[in-house]
Amino acid sequence: MQEVILARSAGFCFGVRRAVEMAQTLADSGKPYVMLGPVIHNQEVIRDLEARGVGCVDSLEALPPDCGVIIRSHGEGQAVHQRLREMGREVADATCVKVTKIHRIVEEASRRGRQVIIIGEAEHPEVKAIAGWCQGARVFRDVEELDGFLGEKDENHKKPITLVSQTTSTHKIWGPCREKVKKECTNAEIFDTICDATCKRQSEAQSLAERCGAMIVIGDKKSSNTTRLAQLCRTHCPLVYHISRAEELDRGMVSGVASVGITAGASTPGWIIKEVKVKMDENTNVMEIEESFADMLEKSIKTLNTGDKVTGVVTGITATEVNVDLGTKHAGYIPLAELSDDPTAKVEDLVKVGDEIETYVMRVNDMEGVATLSKKRLDAVKNWDTIETAVEEKTVLEGVVTENNKGGIVANVKGIRVFIPASQTGMPRGADLSEMIKEKVRLRITEVNRSRRRVVGSIRAVAAEERAAKAAEVWANIEEGKRYDGVVKSLTSYGAFVDIGGVDGMVHVSELSWSRIKNPAEVVSVGDQVSVYVISFDTEKKKISLGMKDRDQDPWEKFTSTYDVGDTANVRVVKLMTFGAFAEIVPGVDGLIHISQIADHRIDKPGDVLEEGQNVDVKITDIDHERQKVSLSIRALLNDARTAVDEDEMEQDGEDPEFVGV
Repeated sequence: MQEVILARSAGFCFGVRRAVEMAQTLADSGKPYVMLGPVIHNQEVIRDLEARGVGCVDSLEALPPDCGVIIRSHGEGQAVHQRLREMGREVADATCVKVTKIHRIVEEASRRGRQVIIIGEAEHPEVKAIAGWCQGARVFRDVEELDGFLGEKDENHKKPITLVSQTTSTHKIWGPCREKVKKECTNAEIFDTICDATCKRQSEAQSLAERCGAMIVIGDKKSSNTTRLAQLCRTHCPLVYHISRAEELDRGMVSGVASVGITAGASTPGWIIKEVKVKMDENTNVMEIEESFADMLEKSIKTLNTGDKVTGVVTGITATEVNVDLGTKHAGYIPLAELSDDPTAKVEDLVKVGDEIETYVMRVNDMEGVATLSKKRLDAVKNWDTIETAVEEKTVLEGVVTENNKGGIVANVKGIRVFIPASQTGMPRGADLSEMIKEKVRLRITEVNRSRRRVVGSIRAVAAEERAAKAAEVWANIEEGKRYDGVVKSLTSYGAFVDIGGVDGMVHVSELSWSRIKNPAEVVSVGDQVSVYVISFDTEKKKISLGMKDRDQDPWEKFTSTYDVGDTANVRVVKLMTFGAFAEIVPGVDGLIHISQIADHRIDKPGDVLEEGQNVDVKITDIDHERQKVSLSIRALLNDARTAVDEDEMEQDGEDPEFVGV
């Protein structure tokens, strides 16, 4: 038995259905209307409308007096709309919303002095209408024709290019043209205006043609959409028949073929498809076929209402919106601003063509056949449930700080504003909270009032819990000598407190450096990343003593390897006492200059001669290796210098210093 398969997307697209329904409604209204050109490319539909009283004329001059005008789905140029306004005619614009969008694109491009290029058939009504909304548009069928234009060096070629496509073109034609312009032209604007419904129809037809021994393509011979379907099917199937209606079909054309596929152009009404299907499938109960088509029709014309939750399939992604097939007569689209509440998210990371997506209906325009959708708002509804659950389950959520105000900051958490009081931000009292804007934060929801849309959260609560968990881990594994990377949290006169991961330890001023320092600020600042090691700890009192000095660099060894008794050194006075002055010889090793060794005469106190921070030359008079103490003397150097001067004077007088006084 022969298998007959009907393509799912066969028949009217939403734009054609809208145009036909608009014309039928006007016909039933009793007011006189005429079509300015066939409203769609299907003679059977045009005959039906004429029988209902809606005639068709080819020009403005042929319009009957005192009647309204229906603009066909392919659209008309700007001049035609202007002329109709001047004539005072009532106009019903049945232009496909996709085509109208192209009109706006090229009109704006022309206003900015750009060169508009249209990829399509120059004589097609849709292309003529598009060209009628801009100045000096150029039309090319394929990349070969386009290449010739790009090679020209005239004035128009110097203009920045805006590239669009006829809605019924194919990606096989459009793709090379788009890539050519990208490669050859700088500052080009490229808009992929092939209708997503057309793409879906063509893809399904090709897939069906690959599986079937014969294909029947139904549609008017003047329909560009249907003609392209037939061309595409012929590349995959040996037997392809393009017919307008069932009378043209002969069963003998497909006899002996195991499977026959049926598809139809966007301008083909369902009743013609049904006639062909019935004739092909003579063994099938006609009532069952009619019920099947009734179901399909019901699905295709189901209404949408603002606030509905709907599921569709992503069919296209442009620079401004995501196109969604809802399986209805409406063209669904999501403005990019309604796709996600994350301003940094990239569209390509969120959705891809072919993805099933659940959205919220923001607005429905039945006249234009368009439904404006929002994924962000549907997510927000779901996210309220998540927020409320987070309070009960004490879930930690992530958000981004968006603003600060007098009482705290506001974070965006899953598209919902969450207020965080200043005391719960984790910042010090009086800190500039504006520094947190754009910062990603982790917080816990503490209060939710959905009716008032009020949500309160706390960053501090999460930070405290995380710090407690880290502290427990530190105390469980701490041991003397263990090293940690920490952060300086605060400074005191006697040392620095360092956070080693949830626990603060204290580095005494004497453990900050081998050099003698008066204030910890001489070595570290709050916020510094430092490496420390554990000197001692008390688990019960929760106290930790830390060190920063490198124990591997013993300053005493450095001193003894550099100096010996009798050597002269330049030292820095670090502390004055009543009995003398301590001076740093090398970092970590101080020596004592006794008050009796500061000068070669009697002084009352060290401050009479020295001051802290002063550098002086001294003689090392003694080194106590066992107690690591060093004695220094300025007086010894002065005596040495005086003796040297006396010896020089005696040599000049001719005396031998060794025999003086003998």
